Amino acid sequence: MPNRKRGEVPLSLAGERYTLCLTLGALAELEEAFQAGDVVGLAERFSQGRLSARDVILLLGAALRGGGHDFDAAAVARLPLAGDFSAVAAAVGEVLIAAFGDTGSPPDPRVPRRA
Repeated sequence: MPNRKRGEVPLSLAGERYTLCLTLGALAELEEAFQAGDVVGLAERFSQGRLSARDVILLLGAALRGGGHDFDAAAVARLPLAGDFSAVAAAVGEVLIAAFGDTGSPPDPRVPRRA
């Protein structure tokens, strides 16, 4: 069972259940794959809100491996969507928010800001 407090996000595809998580190793993998330079550059790239299918394969693969699944990019690319791309997109979005926070939302006035 995925633990949301640890940044784990559930995903079901073709009757299989998976756990996605962007660990430090997964983030380092993504920095290299996207040539982001650092975590801030990676967050900026993802905050643009536009992902190609190749981006989704890289993100999903890193998050699956971070969640404890042994998938290479070719295995991720072969995962059957069967009309579930919206579920994949939502799960990838959730795992990005778990790792970087929701940069697209206005600040919550009930939460004190750090000076």
